[in-house]
Amino acid sequence: MAEDRKQETLESSETLPFIQKALVIPEKLKDSPEDETEKEEDNKDTACGFWIFRGPSMQRFATEQMYVILYGLAGCVMTMTFAYFNATITTLEKRYKIPTKITGIISVGNDISTMLTAALLGYYAGNGHRPRWMGIVSRLGLLTIVAFCLLTSSLHFLYGAGEDALKLTREFGQVNETLARQEKDKKLCQSSPGGCIQEVGQWVPQVFLFVAQLISGVGQALFYTLGIAYLDDNGTKSKTPAMLSMSSLLRMLGPAIGYSLAALCLRLYIEPTLEPLIGREDPRWLGAWWLGWLVLAAITLISALFLFMFPKELPSSRKRRLQLKQTERKMSLPLKERSFGDMMKTVRRLARNKVYVYNTFASILYFFGYMAYWIFTPKYIETQYRQSAATATMATGTVALGFSAAGVLISGYVISKYKPSARSMACWNAIVDFVTVAGILCYVAIGCEGSDRLNSLTTLSAGDSCSASCHCDYVHYAPVCSPENITYISACHAGCSERTKDALGRTIYTDCQCLGSSSLTTSESQFAVDGTCPVDCFNEFLVFLGVMCFLKLVGASSKSTNLLIALRCIPQEDKTFALGLGSMVASLLAFIPSPIFFGWLIDNYCLVWGKTCSSKGNCWLYDTESLRYALNFTAASFIFLGGFLNISVWYHAKDLKIFDEEKSPKSSSQNKELEMKSLNSKSQQN
Repeated sequence: MAEDRKQETLESSETLPFIQKALVIPEKLKDSPEDETEKEEDNKDTACGFWIFRGPSMQRFATEQMYVILYGLAGCVMTMTFAYFNATITTLEKRYKIPTKITGIISVGNDISTMLTAALLGYYAGNGHRPRWMGIVSRLGLLTIVAFCLLTSSLHFLYGAGEDALKLTREFGQVNETLARQEKDKKLCQSSPGGCIQEVGQWVPQVFLFVAQLISGVGQALFYTLGIAYLDDNGTKSKTPAMLSMSSLLRMLGPAIGYSLAALCLRLYIEPTLEPLIGREDPRWLGAWWLGWLVLAAITLISALFLFMFPKELPSSRKRRLQLKQTERKMSLPLKERSFGDMMKTVRRLARNKVYVYNTFASILYFFGYMAYWIFTPKYIETQYRQSAATATMATGTVALGFSAAGVLISGYVISKYKPSARSMACWNAIVDFVTVAGILCYVAIGCEGSDRLNSLTTLSAGDSCSASCHCDYVHYAPVCSPENITYISACHAGCSERTKDALGRTIYTDCQCLGSSSLTTSESQFAVDGTCPVDCFNEFLVFLGVMCFLKLVGASSKSTNLLIALRCIPQEDKTFALGLGSMVASLLAFIPSPIFFGWLIDNYCLVWGKTCSSKGNCWLYDTESLRYALNFTAASFIFLGGFLNISVWYHAKDLKIFDEEKSPKSSSQNKELEMKSLNSKSQQN
């Protein structure tokens, strides 16, 4: 689906806040020689640029505002890659004959690696020096994404465009006319059973894609785990919503650009140098899915270089770190060590936090239900409304995501201006859940009767006893249209034994014995035209797109409110680990099982499989009506349950404070004096 809403919410759930606040000490300590050496190293760490691209003139860019921009743009590039993968899923299924449930398993590879690293990295890194961690791991994360892009695109260079795609080009017949004629004859009614279709190394592309996703998940965990936490701690709580909205807006551009890039690439044939004999609306069309990965690898590498220009640590963060170190030396307060036992105590403490538990599981249920649309929306549009892969991708990635961006901006403005309470935010999250359920139920009603009827008639033709005598079990999906406007899986299934060309150059199959009723069929009507019968579902597609954009707008508006509740419902010392743990649990219970479950559900409504010798291959045709009911009702059920958990969040969040109270300079100085006295008394007791 469009937005990679999966990616957006995933980012929010993986962001981990800074847990050590700076203490303002008016008195300075005399620096030791070791401190002087450390200061020299710190000056290097806070300087912009690298190698020869470093100087005082660039130091003015080492600001929190520039960090927000660079971090947002780097996140934009990262989300482009995930959106591009989702947009090309159907093409990958056709090219490498992958069932949808296997595609679901492949797509959760990044969630598996993220789950294994997020919580531990958040716990042990949270007590360390986060800015330096961020400077190192964010760059490494982007370079890992470069490897992900190159590994995915390498499949095309290893396996080529595929024999099925090459047979549908004009050059194929020109190079070998005899072989081309034999391939065309295989589509006709056969007097004896044909051999099954051999697929050499069919599992290797699936392993390649899964490993690439695992690598991308590592990069994602490295990049996002400490990012927004650093963002949250470099500003006051009142400014956090605006900063989160700006960062989210920049990242939201990524899915829009990624889907747009996919739409452009899929308009080109998988082998751009060859001339295809079919149009983009033909279900057999394979776009140049591999081309975009090369572009994404180059863009990601450039963004990594720009991030290398940014310092490992902001000067303001360095100042707080030095002040904290001086305070610890003066008061002789030992740093708290991290241990597994302490981590388990934190887990038990979080389990008793009702707001945290209910908010986490409400998000998990929402993620589980909406995951089907994040990943399979282009596929849904192609099958339900008979749109090309490029059109489905463009609608999902540009129009719909524009409404998501608007939702984030509007919510950020409203929250910053009116500063709603925690209960108001939880109430809005529940309302968004129930509105989403209503919108999904509208999806059930937005069907295309022509598409439903076409698929049912095609299924009847596949099971016809007449076509059984033609031995069509292993004939490639090559649809033909009869005069009765019935689509047959192939000329073989229509019982056609001859072919010819008409005045327009179209392929016409004649002497088709399985067309219509035998009592009404005449020799003049026993023909079929190459291609599926025309079906107009564009109006229904526009209605679906309108509802989807509305749900994007409403759903995105709850992103900031959900994140703020997650940031504020836990104490500072537990915040980093709590959000890391929430990310791990969300991956384990939602992000990983949901795509697999919905992939299995979609496969259950397949009508025509591309059979091979070793497996069923990919699905070419679905029972669109039954699939529409099953998919939407199932997804709505999970989100509906999540709405009730948000009501529980509303009930228990009555004492939760989201924003800092306004303080006068006088009261602020008094609070600092009281804080210093408290710290001095504690140090004396120790």
